[in-house]
Amino acid sequence: MSSQADRVLLDALKLSPVERAEFIEKLLASFSFPDRKVIDELWATEAEDRIDAYERDEIKSKTAAEVFDRIERREI
Repeated sequence: MSSQADRVLLDALKLSPVERAEFIEKLLASFSFPDRKVIDELWATEAEDRIDAYERDEIKSKTAAEVFDRIERREI
């Protein structure tokens, strides 16, 4: 890895877990993935299934604050 890449990595590691996840998502989005449409469709289906399960009271929800707090504490 180049020294520039090393510097970027060191800076990225200083970010919060949420910021690192956002950074990774943006970095991955910069690549061309032929199967990206299929993956996005599968995730959309999963999200709809989870919403339906929530509406049937089969699963409970947590606030975003609770989720991000657990991420920050590295419990996830």
